[in-house]
Formats: sequence, structure tokens, C-alpha cells
Amino acid sequence: MKRGRLHFTAILALAALGSLGAPRDARAFCGFYVGKADASLYNHASQVVLVRNGERTVISMMNDYRGELGEFALVVPVPVLLEKSQVHIGDRELFRHLDAYSAPRLVEYYDENPCRPVAYDGMGPMAAAPQMMRKEAAERAKSLGVTVEAEYTVGEYDIVILSAKQSDGLESWLVENGYRIPKGASRVLHPYVQQGMRFFVAKVNLKEQKATGLNYLRPLQFAFESPKFMLPIRLGMMNANGSQDLLLYVITRGGRVETTNYRTVNLPTGMDVPEYVKDDFARFYQAMFDTQVTAERMRAVFTEYVWNMGWCDPCAAEPLSREELRKLGVFWLDDDSGSTRPAPPRPVPAPGPLSVMVTRLHVRYSPDTFPEDLVLQETSDSGNFQGRYVLRHAWNGDRGACAAAKSYFDELGRRREQEASTLASLTGWPLEEIRKRMDLGGPTTSQRWWERWWN
Repeated sequence: MKRGRLHFTAILALAALGSLGAPRDARAFCGFYVGKADASLYNHASQVVLVRNGERTVISMMNDYRGELGEFALVVPVPVLLEKSQVHIGDRELFRHLDAYSAPRLVEYYDENPCRPVAYDGMGPMAAAPQMMRKEAAERAKSLGVTVEAEYTVGEYDIVILSAKQSDGLESWLVENGYRIPKGASRVLHPYVQQGMRFFVAKVNLKEQKATGLNYLRPLQFAFESPKFMLPIRLGMMNANGSQDLLLYVITRGGRVETTNYRTVNLPTGMDVPEYVKDDFARFYQAMFDTQVTAERMRAVFTEYVWNMGWCDPCAAEPLSREELRKLGVFWLDDDSGSTRPAPPRPVPAPGPLSVMVTRLHVRYSPDTFPEDLVLQETSDSGNFQGRYVLRHAWNGDRGACAAAKSYFDELGRRREQEASTLASLTGWPLEEIRKRMDLGGPTTSQRWWERWWN
């Protein structure tokens, strides 16, 4: 039976979570959303959605394979034997919506007339499987210590579930069955074999794929129960060309998710940046993220977003609907027992907090910088966080309009200098080039200290 090129990817096995506290109130950020930094910024970004409730887990995985579909194959370590009923075909539009909802964002504010100060009240939440192996093939697999525990087809994927007693035997089986294994596969497979994990192996059934009428591979989903909460990213490095980006969206009942064996770092957020960034936000965000990765020596996992799915502020995209959340595996909205059986649709409630928290983690990794798989935990922290960058448009009035106007314009000059310094610090871009683009001109305010008193 012809097999495809083996495509290792990062996928996860999960563990039990602790008790969760009630969500805390958070002040609204307000502002007007004007841009986002989504997954399209990265050429080699894998996306995984992990839904966790107790020990029940639903994983949705977006395949980013590029090439002939007949050459595609995927191997994922999983903690349990997956039956056909536990595997499902997902919807990539859900990834796009979740990505847009949680993406780092650019917001803008407009300065008020300083001659007519306005008092504000805080704003509240906004609405926001293949033929049976022949007898001799089965005997050969047995001699290699490999057992084919299940075979089935789901959608456009032919799936085999394997267990193995030794990693070199598993590597030999894969090679003999037509999978093109990267060098060093046995060494990387060994820890998973030692842990007694199974191997979920999928390839494209070209006939079934053609019947879909689609020119792309749909996401794979699987549901299982396990006390493990980890992400085996090492397999995803084997056939990688350089470093890789992973966007991991973890949906839980209440607390943010972090890693325990690597630093989990919040991205810089809330900084004022020059107005021209509005037309260059993608380049700004890439440079800012690159700078943070370099500062951490590419050994940290970055939090880009933590928020209750019932609302958003400001909204880069509307929150996912209950039906969309249900399709991703968030079944506790309809059944407090935690059952993974979808309940009949219910009316959408009024906007407000739900027992659904999404944590968006971004990691750039390589074999040298992430030698271990990610170990995850849910925390009791239910506070909101977002990667958020601010444009402040100046009041377009007369300096002599009132006494407060002169003070406003003095402060505006200092603010713009600070915006330039902030942008240079975040991105590593030359400060003088930034100041020139901002039309600040001349020496910096810090060099013209006397003007604070003489003007």
C-alpha cells in the first residue's frame, strides 16, 4: 500500500486541571480597533486549538502542508487508542474566526479639546482508513514490535493507529510502508515509545479528497480522555527548515494556560506608538515579536491573548458563537456534567461573560532552543490580557485657544518623542529614522531641555 511523505507536526496530549475560581472583573480597554496581527503574518505557522474540561480533551489541528496531496502523511503521538468515532473532520473557518478574535491588535484614540475637558465613566463589557494488512505484513509488523491497533477512513484521511515496543522498529515499519522518514526519527520517537504512547498516522485518501471538491486539507479533530497535559513539539522539528511558529489556542472553563517547563511571558502591551504605524502594523508587529524572541534567546512561550469568550474590548472580530464553540468541543456550555455529546441548539444569550476562557500562546522554536515538549497547566488567573498597541491622534486646534491648550501642546511634543523611543525599543528600528518619519526634526526633546522653561 502506497504511503506518503511523513509530515511530523506539533500536537498534544493533556492532563487534569485544578479547580477554578470565579472570573474577576476587568476594566474595559475601550478604543477603536483598526488592525490586527493574525496568523497570515507567518509563513510557517502551525495552528492548534485545544479544548480542555477535566480530563476530557478535544484537539483541532490545522494542516499547513504545501505540496502534492498524495505525498502528505501525518504522525501524532497520542496518549490513548483512538477509535474511529473519536476522530472528526473540522472546519478551517473556525480557526480563522478564533485567530481573528484573539489576534494582537492596534487601536486608536482621539484627543479631546483641552479647552473643554470631558469626564468619562468606565465602559462595561462590549457585545460584542485503509485495507486490512495481509497476514505476512502483520507478522512483519509483529517482528518489529509494532502493532496496528486500528485502521479507518474519516473524511479525506486514511488513518492508522500504531503502538510500538521500540523506536527503531517503528521507524523500520514506517520506512517499509512507504513513509519517507527524516533522519534521526528513531531517536525522536524513542521517548514517546518509552511513555507507552500510541501513534496516530494519517494520509490523504485522494479519492475521498477529490469528492470534497476542495483544494485544501480540512482540519483534523480528535477527542479523548487522559491525565496528560503536554504538547509534543519535538516531532514537528524533524523535517523543519529553520525555526517554526506555533499558535496554540487553549479553551478552558476559566483560567489562563501557561507552560511549566519554559518561561511563559506576556508580550509588551498597551504602548503608545506613532500614528504612521497604522499603515504598517504587520511589519511593526513582526519586528516587535522578533525583538522579544531574540531578547528571550528563543526560549520563551509568549502570551498574546487571554479573554473571556463572552465579550471583547476592543473587538478585532466578534466572539465565537455558541454553535462555533460547540463545534470546537466546548460542550460544557450545554451540559454541566462535562459530557462531550453535543446538546440541542439553544438561543444565544445576551452578551456577557461565559464559562469559556481562551488563551492564545505563540512560540517560535527550534531543536536547540526547545529540547523538551511543552508541559502545560491551567492556572487560577482569570484576568484578561491582550497584545494591544495604541495610536493617539492629536487635537487639531489652536495653541492659543485657551491656557490649557499651551500645556496640551507642550505635553504633545514630549508624548511624540516618547512614542518614537518606544517604537525604537520595541522593534530595534533606528530612532532617527523613526523621528524623521514622524516629522519631528532636529535634535530630540531630551537634548532641548531648556525649551520646557523658555517656551
